[in-house]
Amino acid sequence: MKKLMKTAVMITALIAGAGTACAETSGSAACSSAELKQMIRDARTPQQYDELASYYRWRQRDFEQNARAEKIEWDRRWLIQAGATMEKYPRPVDSSRNRYEYFIYEAQQMSRQAARFENLSISAAR
Repeated sequence: MKKLMKTAVMITALIAGAGTACAETSGSAACSSAELKQMIRDARTPQQYDELASYYRWRQRDFEQNARAEKIEWDRRWLIQAGATMEKYPRPVDSSRNRYEYFIYEAQQMSRQAARFENLSISAAR
């Protein structure tokens, strides 16, 4: 019975620690939506706000990297389709342009969120 109780306590501790695991590795691993929402709800200290800001900066860099890759693909497709006369819409070049614009938009949103949490961190430190 004691062994079962110890196991239950260990499992509970692991589950409770899972919510903070994302914050500890925010630069290298993505949080689930629920973990992120919980982190935002629980954030009160400058360190917690800094963790959220660093997570959003990481996401911003990821979207910017995807945008750069998609811009290369967009340019490549533009060169290929330049000589085509019979085209179907949406053209592959249009798809690449739309993905590029999406990645730029998301990077801007992540930048705004990171700036918000950086400002909250500064305010909480006062």
